[in-house]
Amino acid sequence: MKAICFSQVERVDVLDLPNPEIQDDTDAILRVTTAGLCGSDLHPYFGRETGIDPGTVMGHEFVGEVVSLGDAVKTHQLGDQVCSPFTTNCGQCNPCQMGLTARCTNGQLFGWKEQGVGLHGGQATHIRVPHADATLMKVPDGLPEETAILLGDNLSTAFYATELSNLQPDHSVAIIGCGTVGLLAIQWAAALGAKNIVALEPNDFRREMAHQLGATTASNTAQLQQIIGEITDGLGTDAVMEFVGLPEAQRIAYKTLRPGGNLATIGCHCTPNFAFSPSEAYDKNLTYRTGRCSARHYMEKTYQLSKQHQLDLSWCVTHRFQLDQAQLAYDVFANRKDQCVKAVFKI
Repeated sequence: MKAICFSQVERVDVLDLPNPEIQDDTDAILRVTTAGLCGSDLHPYFGRETGIDPGTVMGHEFVGEVVSLGDAVKTHQLGDQVCSPFTTNCGQCNPCQMGLTARCTNGQLFGWKEQGVGLHGGQATHIRVPHADATLMKVPDGLPEETAILLGDNLSTAFYATELSNLQPDHSVAIIGCGTVGLLAIQWAAALGAKNIVALEPNDFRREMAHQLGATTASNTAQLQQIIGEITDGLGTDAVMEFVGLPEAQRIAYKTLRPGGNLATIGCHCTPNFAFSPSEAYDKNLTYRTGRCSARHYMEKTYQLSKQHQLDLSWCVTHRFQLDQAQLAYDVFANRKDQCVKAVFKI
């Protein structure tokens, strides 16, 4: 199979690897048809997250056709078109039963192998999916692949952020970072009736997208604080959702929040310390919530809610690449070139 593999910092290569095979009777093998590029892929790409083995197939967003099944798989059949969350889950352990599928005791993250242990990702012609019955979701009839791929990560994670921030219809909310998930969070916040939505994004194109989706936008921190000061009488927003994953973004989120507000950090932070102190959190009576989205738990729910609210998701995917364009795709997406919001590989 052809696959996009991590090589070194700011370098991915397209390699020919053996096709994956059934290893356990709960496995499925998919022929990947669409694979996504996610902001989380950029942490190892830029060297902010270390430990991934060179040669690991990248990517944790994919849609594909079932081409092989283990004997214990009962829910899916050969030829099914399926989508997947970014982690596997067994569906049986205590975290899975609680809906915390991202912390399944038997689960693994796609696209991460460390010292030979882990799973290859979906930026390839084929992928092995353990715990296929619990992990995979059949793509609803008529749903475009480029929408289905959002269910397993971006769309579910954005909705999860609204829950973590306890967003209510009369709330004011700040969005820090308008990548794909941040933009989807704006769309969810508008659909759920948020009173005021303010978004911070330095990139001109993404800031314009945020405005079109219903946010008042700011290009820098000073402008953000001015806007929020005006709409909240200087108090701060009821909720903040931070999607960047860097200390400066977390600090901005803290400063933006009103006393007694809810701060949801969705950006994957790789630094060892918070950007605000325990005493600062105490002085603001804030509620801080974070964690990996249990995407499999949310996939059907977000699909149904997106239909109910008639969300137009056609804007999300702006760039499409072939596998042999891997380095170009990562460069364009990572550096926000050519008005890129979300990139996918068509396979």
